[in-house]
Amino acid sequence: MSTEIVGHWIDGAEVPGRSGRAADVFDPATGKLARRVALAGADEVERAIGAAAAAFPGWRDTALSRRTRILFAFRQLLDEAKDELAAVITAEHGKVLSDAAGEVARGLEVVEFACGIGHLLKGGFTENASTDVDVHSIRQPLGPVAVISPFNFPAMVPLWFIPVAIAAGNTVVLKPSEKDPSAALFMARLWQRAGLPDGVFTVLQGDKEAVDGLLEHPSIKAVSFVGSTPVAKYVHQRASAAGKRVQALGGAKNHMVVLPDADVDITADAAINAGFGSAGERCMAISVVVAVGDVADRLVPAIAERARGLRTGDGRRGCDMGPLVTAEHRDRVAGYVAAGAEAGAEVVVDGREVVPDADGSGFFLGPTLLDRVTPDMTVYTDEIFGPVLSVVRVETYAEALALVNGNPYGNGTAIFTNDGGAARQFQHEVEVGMIGVNVPIPVPVAYYSFGGWKDSLFGDTHAHGAEGVHFFTRGKVVTSRWPDENHRGLNLGFPRND
Repeated sequence: MSTEIVGHWIDGAEVPGRSGRAADVFDPATGKLARRVALAGADEVERAIGAAAAAFPGWRDTALSRRTRILFAFRQLLDEAKDELAAVITAEHGKVLSDAAGEVARGLEVVEFACGIGHLLKGGFTENASTDVDVHSIRQPLGPVAVISPFNFPAMVPLWFIPVAIAAGNTVVLKPSEKDPSAALFMARLWQRAGLPDGVFTVLQGDKEAVDGLLEHPSIKAVSFVGSTPVAKYVHQRASAAGKRVQALGGAKNHMVVLPDADVDITADAAINAGFGSAGERCMAISVVVAVGDVADRLVPAIAERARGLRTGDGRRGCDMGPLVTAEHRDRVAGYVAAGAEAGAEVVVDGREVVPDADGSGFFLGPTLLDRVTPDMTVYTDEIFGPVLSVVRVETYAEALALVNGNPYGNGTAIFTNDGGAARQFQHEVEVGMIGVNVPIPVPVAYYSFGGWKDSLFGDTHAHGAEGVHFFTRGKVVTSRWPDENHRGLNLGFPRND
């Protein structure tokens, strides 16, 4: 039996790859090969970008009211198909169905935000700024733009960018992760059913060759990327050198600061949810609990008790936590656990010993809790991207703040406390882009922007919200005066407004 090949989506249809290259796509819960995905070569890159470029003039000139109606139709179709899309995500990523459904729901919020984009595309107008001179500003789309998305959120992350870009009048080429490519094609079909013209949304499957083609092609005007910090830095540098606008969101090492007055049960629940949801494969996962004073003596046993009660297995069986995305990644994460133990950390809960509820040889690592981690250990310094929660003990709030601010990443953080003054001080002083107060995963709602500081963001603009609209548009200022007898004659002086 031949293996299914996931192709590209170009000019309103799925097309097979022509490069002769393909990558394996596994079911992470069973470890079995599920399908293969085409990897684009230069011809496919050119064809995909060409389709987006050809569609741009017509889409740019489509009435905003018409674009908005298509966004509303897509929103309705996505809502109706959310369970089906969640199943597609679980089959290739491995996250449990409820988590996949939550991912789709958060992406849907950005679609709903984009349905009201007309308010944010308004310009300004000043009458008689100078004598008989009017000035007004407008915002216009950029052209074809690229979205390069990671494996861990194959629906939500693309939906951070695509609805805003399309609603603003751009055309989009999406390069999804080759590890879970099918969600992108699923959404492409929904866009088509919503009435989106062919070429406005394109899916280019591939690896580094496809990425480099998007970063260098002169027709691509902007690049939105989410992934690891080294690749984010590469994307930012290469696309910027090619004269493109870039927002490249990188990695994270998110800290949860727990003060001695925090409610231990609430905090332990939050640490479990934020540390082990989606098997820790989230850029907003909590990977470090910074326990201040003696709170660790009460908190660590509470987290451990909950972690041991989690059911790890096939995400389609009602389990709490699913597998990691590949065998290689599972082994890499297990290696960090071993390195932490060797460096002196206490392995309180060892996920390497998990017995999963699954068939076959899936890529499983259970919830893992390490206590007495120190900042020099690799389990602390590196972005692990797995179900490993480290506890670092400090004596004071000042030490905790210094630890967070001294970390090269600045994506998300949280503080757990009943002291309003301490929480307000923390949100003011901490050098991180997204802060939660008794909220462990502070992902902003769609009308605020998502993005970090330091090595978690390359470029100046965050995702979605007003910043996203600004990223996908550029401004013009028009100064106009209609001919009359009072403005004849020669005057080579610099124009004055009077």
